[in-house]
Amino acid sequence: MIQDFFIPVSDELVSKTEFGKTSLGNSIIKYSHQNGFPDLTEVNLAIFDVREGRGALGNEETGIGADEIRKELYKLQLGNWKISITDLGSVLGGDIIEDTYYALREIISFLVKKNILPIIIGGGIDLVYANYRAYDQLDQMVNISVASSRLSFGNIDEKLNSKSYLSKIIIEEPSNLFNFSNIGYQTYYNSQEEIALIDALKFESYRVGVLRDISIVEPVMRDADIVAIDLGVLRASEAPGNGNSSPNGLYGDDTCAIARYAGISDKVSSFGVYEFNKIYDVNNTTSKMVSQIIWYFIEGYSLRANDYPFGSKDNYLKYMVPFDGNLIHFHQSDKSLRWWMEVEIPTQNKYSRHVLVPCSYDDYLNAIEQKLPERWFNANDKLT
Repeated sequence: MIQDFFIPVSDELVSKTEFGKTSLGNSIIKYSHQNGFPDLTEVNLAIFDVREGRGALGNEETGIGADEIRKELYKLQLGNWKISITDLGSVLGGDIIEDTYYALREIISFLVKKNILPIIIGGGIDLVYANYRAYDQLDQMVNISVASSRLSFGNIDEKLNSKSYLSKIIIEEPSNLFNFSNIGYQTYYNSQEEIALIDALKFESYRVGVLRDISIVEPVMRDADIVAIDLGVLRASEAPGNGNSSPNGLYGDDTCAIARYAGISDKVSSFGVYEFNKIYDVNNTTSKMVSQIIWYFIEGYSLRANDYPFGSKDNYLKYMVPFDGNLIHFHQSDKSLRWWMEVEIPTQNKYSRHVLVPCSYDDYLNAIEQKLPERWFNANDKLT
């Protein structure tokens, strides 16, 4: 049972009455000493924090925990949601960091198989590696999207940490990674070799400077299985509680929009916010920011339309655009009116859930002008 990996939510937070009847704190089912481990039968979302910072270079105190975030999250008001949320408490760091990775992998794998979406509060961003390895047992190719100022390739020979986890994901077997996308990297933190490698691997990256219209990341979120937000992607003024914070980065409202897009995505099956360090937090600004990021993710989740890959594309409106002697098929959902581009593959195989590539209406209009987005070419190269 995954219960063995957790310690309960603190008695102080469980017994607080100040949250109010319409607050999240009053609605969330908590693992507590008094009530025991919750029944997960009808649960949709499971929140927990991971107290592991040994791999968070320059931000090791991120392993202290997330009770300050809980205090702020529990104060927030419920939306018009018909979903069940539980707080499973905290995962303590193991004797060695590999023990923590093992625990997190087993927890996420168990929850995803039960169709329960985990919301992870880190801990170092290196925990994304364990999140990814949790999908080994699910027999599917995985898309990862990370909002971070750094690409985190690091040195192939160095130990797994917050600056090298992506290399480990790419190189180590079994290799289940289909696509990786970075949201909000800052060029001066990344070598030209790393930036070139993203292009060579047909991955995606979006500089923080091009995200003035944050809606461009909606199709990226819709294509992801795993979404992670490294708090270092935000400006230090927006989230000072991070040992690697920078004066430049995303604004808080844009980061909340990314979380909402991730929540709305029918494909996203795990979500995490990492690198919170209360030692550097000022006036609980970062705790409040993380709580609001999670609130917006939950809001998005409550609005899921069960589009592709859960809905059938047979009911979608289909548009055929001539391109380079071929026809590119665009599909528009009959439920949400969102758009996809189709990539043809010879046979049904483990890549079949990636044949529809999320896109925007503008992408369809550009295709009519013979300008297909790079996302289609990258997917086509990987699938054919």
